[in-house]
Amino acid sequence: MADNVASLFRGTAAHSPSMAALARESDGVGPIDFCIPCNPYFPTPGMFDELAGRLREIITYYPSSADTITAELCALLQLPPSCVAMGNGSTELITWIDHLLVRESLAIPVPTFGRWTDQPMETGKRVDMFPLMESNGFALDPAQYIEFIRARGTRVAVICNPNNPDGGFLSRRAVVNFMDQLQDLDLIVIDESFLEFADAENDPSVVEEAVLRPNVIVLRSLGKNFGLHGIRFGYLVANPALAGKIRSMLPKWNLNSFAETVVFMLKEHGAEYMESLHLVRRDRLDMARQLSALPGLTVYPSQGNFLFVRLPVGAEGTVVRDRLLSEHRILVRECGNKIGSSSRFLRLVVRPETDVRRLVSGMEQVLYGSRRGAAVPELGTGTSYSSGTAAVDRLISETNGVGMPLAAQAAAMPSLPPAQTWPGPAPAQAPTGMPGLVPAPAPAAAMMPPQQPAARMPAPAPPQQQPMPAVAQMPNVAQMPGVAQMQPAPQMQPAAQMMPQAPQMSAVAQMAQMAQAAQAQAQRQQAPIPAVAQAPSPAAQAQARSMQPPPQVPAMPAMAPAPAAGLGQTGMPGLRNRGLTAAQVRGRTEPEPAPAPQPTGWPAAGAMYNQVG
Repeated sequence: MADNVASLFRGTAAHSPSMAALARESDGVGPIDFCIPCNPYFPTPGMFDELAGRLREIITYYPSSADTITAELCALLQLPPSCVAMGNGSTELITWIDHLLVRESLAIPVPTFGRWTDQPMETGKRVDMFPLMESNGFALDPAQYIEFIRARGTRVAVICNPNNPDGGFLSRRAVVNFMDQLQDLDLIVIDESFLEFADAENDPSVVEEAVLRPNVIVLRSLGKNFGLHGIRFGYLVANPALAGKIRSMLPKWNLNSFAETVVFMLKEHGAEYMESLHLVRRDRLDMARQLSALPGLTVYPSQGNFLFVRLPVGAEGTVVRDRLLSEHRILVRECGNKIGSSSRFLRLVVRPETDVRRLVSGMEQVLYGSRRGAAVPELGTGTSYSSGTAAVDRLISETNGVGMPLAAQAAAMPSLPPAQTWPGPAPAQAPTGMPGLVPAPAPAAAMMPPQQPAARMPAPAPPQQQPMPAVAQMPNVAQMPGVAQMQPAPQMQPAAQMMPQAPQMSAVAQMAQMAQAAQAQAQRQQAPIPAVAQAPSPAAQAQARSMQPPPQVPAMPAMAPAPAAGLGQTGMPGLRNRGLTAAQVRGRTEPEPAPAPQPTGWPAAGAMYNQVG
């Protein structure tokens, strides 16, 4: 199987090889599927047994007409049949929408489902692609998208909600406002193929709006929701004129006998279907949490039944995909052939916990080898990205995908002394003495450096300019008894207003001057000032150090350690990912509520989202 893995994927343009092809290369047993976005909990085992028992009948005879099957589905969803057209999968409906209703141009955010970009281009239409920015978590801004459409003069606009592959979601109110703003377009398509997996709000679908508007089509999937991609059935909802135009072009027997059998079985299994959606939503949060524990991996918000993840710096998606398949028999969707994405991204379908544990274990071994939880390697040379644009590929390679050149990243990273490892408190920096870089004083307790042994303290450095820095900023002065409790000096003046550089003074003269300044400040604040001891001779200092313990100096508050790799980090200290983490995944984050009574019948299209919280 390993020898043929790469050739199988090279033979497909915008999609992964079929499960049948993969099974043929592995002695008839396919891998664990994290690629095809199916519902793993539906149909139920009992439904599969019923289908198996009727197999001979199903494949022997013609199905009923599409009108008969559509009428049964509409009875379940409580939709008027005149507003519905059923197709042999959503791709058939996309094809007819393009042929009949797209005249010159179509706008679509990218990355997205490949047929929305490929189908119009295949028929000579202009496709205006609106890029979803990684720095914004691939979230769609409807206002900016509208501006893009107006600037391009596009006549057809498409929104996938949730979007494939990133799972981005728009609220019902945002989608309705989008349709209101573009009432003059030839057509607006809202692709809701994955919407039944969303739980961000109770009623996110706009099917009711589509029935009433002259230029809106809502596309829905059945194969994805029911876990039956092989049956190839889906439907669209629109006003009777639009739906009828599509329906009139479809073959009389465009739906097969399996589709008919399943549609007529659904009325008895509404409760099981709703429970399956609830389980997928639960597994989505658990899977995101487990993947977030992998160092350097970024998980983006999703309302679909899949998660969009960015691999650690230096990892190449095609290599990860091929090794997971050949070494661990796990199939994932590498997104380098999606416009607007690159080979650093994977789409991972939500599956039960047992399968997710195997996925996480396999990714650990592929990404980090035997170094369990090891740091992510830096970007190596020759890493392949495939955004489709040479300039974009070059920018990603030069910036690690964060928009800042690598040299600038290195300069922005905090320098650490050789003896200190990351993460940890940053060492206090002594004043540089450079004009214009003198910081405003902070309270002494917040600015004191950590206590050091007296024998290792450096001698006082002669001042380079006036005014003198605050006493609390000088590590060597802080060792003198009494000085550590002095009040901070007044606010420093800008470098342009500083007086000319004064002659260098001795350490004793410096101490006397600083003590006088501190005393004057304390008097203005009507606060007592402790006595300042005169600087003793060097011999007296050595004797005092040998007889007395070092003075207690307020310790610097410890800096918060850097977040763990994989939770918003690129794997390089000091550089944060532009993407979001699993903690920000939309959807249910509170404990699961007590199960509500399950409905006995099939939910209507406009009410199915209210059955499961």
